[in-house]
Amino acid sequence: MFSLKKLSPTITDMIRFDHSHVLVTFHQYTADAKPKVKQALADTICNALEIHATLEEEIFYPAMRGIDSGEPVLQKSVPEHNEMRRLIGELRATEPGDVRHGQILHQLMRDVIHHVADEETVLLPHAERLLGKDRLSELGAEMTRRRLELAGPKAGKLAMDTAIGFSGSTTALVLGVVGTVAAATLLTRKAKAA
Repeated sequence: MFSLKKLSPTITDMIRFDHSHVLVTFHQYTADAKPKVKQALADTICNALEIHATLEEEIFYPAMRGIDSGEPVLQKSVPEHNEMRRLIGELRATEPGDVRHGQILHQLMRDVIHHVADEETVLLPHAERLLGKDRLSELGAEMTRRRLELAGPKAGKLAMDTAIGFSGSTTALVLGVVGTVAAATLLTRKAKAA
């Protein structure tokens, strides 16, 4: 019998991967890039952050609250997500040719980097100590299923923005992302069929 749990990384590994994806994408954004490229990169970052925040709020944070609701990093995470969403709204309302577009994106990324540092140095190691490998894998499988629900309707746009946003020197990375989307779709079909 097919089991997504056996194929899925742990939830903490998935969170780290999401963080890396957003930071790598941000590093492709340059002031002299064409507006179409800036827009694609900003859209990639915004969509990735929105999906990531939803996954943490629906799956990871409730699991952590169940074992340590007093953790300070956990307590400030949702307000930080809300500020991130506010900045995403501002960014989406600004044209990529406008100087404010880059300024807002940089502010968003400063906030994200601070948030990522707290999670990766405090919250994720704490979760790994308290939850154990089996529970982390179960939550990873749950996150994978939910990610597919959230990203599925946007898969074409996500792939197109990634292809436009990344330069020719990172074609392999783009193909890897597209391949991952295709593999995720296949896994979803298999999981539903099982």
